[in-house]
Amino acid sequence: MGLLNNWLKKYLLVFQVKDRWSAQTQASLRNLYLNHQSNARNGIYHKLSDTGLSVFSQFEEDGMVLYLFSLLGMQHKTFIEIGSDDGINSNSANLYFNFGWAGVFIDGNKKSLERGRHFYAKYPNPFMHKPQFIHAMVCPESINELLKQSKIEGQIGFMSIDIDSNDYYIWEAINCIEPQVVMIETQVAMGHRAIVAPYISPSEYGKPRHRMYHGASAPAMVDLGKKKGYRLVGSNHLGFNLIFIRENLLQKEVPTISYKDILKHPSVVDGMNKFKGISGYGFLELEDE
Repeated sequence: MGLLNNWLKKYLLVFQVKDRWSAQTQASLRNLYLNHQSNARNGIYHKLSDTGLSVFSQFEEDGMVLYLFSLLGMQHKTFIEIGSDDGINSNSANLYFNFGWAGVFIDGNKKSLERGRHFYAKYPNPFMHKPQFIHAMVCPESINELLKQSKIEGQIGFMSIDIDSNDYYIWEAINCIEPQVVMIETQVAMGHRAIVAPYISPSEYGKPRHRMYHGASAPAMVDLGKKKGYRLVGSNHLGFNLIFIRENLLQKEVPTISYKDILKHPSVVDGMNKFKGISGYGFLELEDE
């Protein structure tokens, strides 16, 4: 069944997604981008949470990222996506297909990357510059060297981290790039405690003590963001994909929000109630500022 599913995704997925980079889609998205810029010139700004829409992203992250870059401009059209799966239904694909960005997809699943490489080699056309696909089980000790080997260093536009485990430790370790915008998965079920689950080694990956026993809470991730020079400006409506921007950017246009603002969705509250069952497990406790 696994081989069949992979084959179906590899060869038939294009029929589900080909409209996402059509001329009509590109015109609509670029008009939206220009409208955001026009509104900003007239002093009109939107709540980031009101700008969401999905093109390739799982939820409404594409629209929120597009809004931020309509205000920032797209001078640094490079992305890094760590935990990308095949890179198709991803947080960076819209920037690539519809706005001409370049970048790197990194994932630990070799079959997913092969599927993505096959897809991007053909679409939207075989002549377009292709993203890099790197197969690796990322860890704090190797992530910077891995990024340097991809020839990407210094200022970039966007970084997404979604590896369902050590996201906190990977972002903490990265020091060779300076993304303007960072999106990172967070374990919102951990609630209001500033805690981080223990690091999961590559040999232990996929064998958690409990399905919720991984990742970092929202306040812990906000604390890390502050230490690295970022402030929290939003999340998807379910709260688990936090969006940060460099602290010196768009201070007037996009206000900082509290992590408490993203812990209100019913699914988050339900998750926090379930998390109580493992709240006594060992965690790294941080000081919540």
